[in-house]
Parts: sequence; structure tokens; C-alpha cells
Amino acid sequence: MNKSLKIFRANLDRVCSIHAVHLHLFRNVTPAIDVTDLLRAEMILIVSALDHFVHELTRLGMMEIWRGNRTATPSYHKFSVSLDTTTRLVGGRARDVHLETAIRTSHRFLSFQKPDKIADAVRLFSPIELWNKIGTLLGEDPKYLKTHLRLIVERRNKIAHEADIDPSYPGQRWPIDRKDAEEAVAFIQKVGEAIHQSVNE
Repeated sequence: MNKSLKIFRANLDRVCSIHAVHLHLFRNVTPAIDVTDLLRAEMILIVSALDHFVHELTRLGMMEIWRGNRTATPSYHKFSVSLDTTTRLVGGRARDVHLETAIRTSHRFLSFQKPDKIADAVRLFSPIELWNKIGTLLGEDPKYLKTHLRLIVERRNKIAHEADIDPSYPGQRWPIDRKDAEEAVAFIQKVGEAIHQSVNE
């Protein structure tokens, strides 16, 4: 499951690289040039990094159960696969590949960004009360953590689906500054690391 954490950290590095570009341009170009869209890109990519991380972590966790290295959960037992996949699994050849494909197919249209959806994903391979565990690890109220994550995801959605336009002022974008992006990146980084630690203790 460490593979998922390495991928998560690599995706975080990409976001940090964009932030470095933003800082360079902010300091070296005329203020007439708006470089805030780089910050908006960071908001989209940091949520994407978390989403992708949970997808990978869940698939790997479910495969650990399949291979007998982790105790099955009630949600794992309820996971549905097609008759075609069942036939391939019973056939005994390349069974791991067929199950991984089934998991990817089942989850490909799902987003694991909001707190409840992330907890649902984790239940497929771990019995922990995720947000309570993360709260303990980070010394934070689970309700605060979930609310903070929802706000970041909501802002990401405004950027991704509404062009970050303020409907009260058509043609104008919601303001964003460096602190917004930096706080979002730092928060999602610590939440992702805590998720990984929670499911591996």
C-alpha cells in the first residue's frame, strides 16, 4: 500500500512545482498580468491528488484482502462484480488482474473527494472509523477536518465546473490568493498522510 502514498507524494510535488512557477511570475512580471489561474490550477490538482490517492489505496487494500493479507470487511463482502468477472475469477488464471480490473471499472466514475465518500471507500478494506482516527492522529476535531475538506472541494468544484465565476458579478472570478492555495495543499497533504497511517496501523 506504500505505492499509493508514493503516487500521492509525486502528485503533491507537481502541485508544488506549479506553485513555484506562480511565485516566480508573481515576483517578476508586471501586476497587469494575472497569474492567479495558476493558484486555481493548484486547487484542482490538489483535490485530484487526494481523489487518485484514495482510489489507489482502496484498490490495493481490497487486493490485500483478496490475497489473504488483510481481514475482509462487511463492505468488501458486499462489493459486486459481474458474472463475466466471476467466471474469470473461478477460472483460476490471472485472477488478480481480473479482480483489479473489476475494481477499477466499478470505481472509475466515482469521486473520492468528500469526507463521506472517502470513508465509504476505506470501509471496503478497513474497519476503522476513518475521520475519528484521523482526528486523533492530527489532534483535530473530526467535524472540523471534514468541514475544511468540504470547503476545499467546493472551491475546486467552482473552479472546475463554473469557471470560478461569481454569479453576483457576471464575468468576474471569485478572488483567490497564495494563502488559499498554500493552506489547501498543506491541509490535503496532512490528511492524505494521516489516511495512509490510519489504515496501516
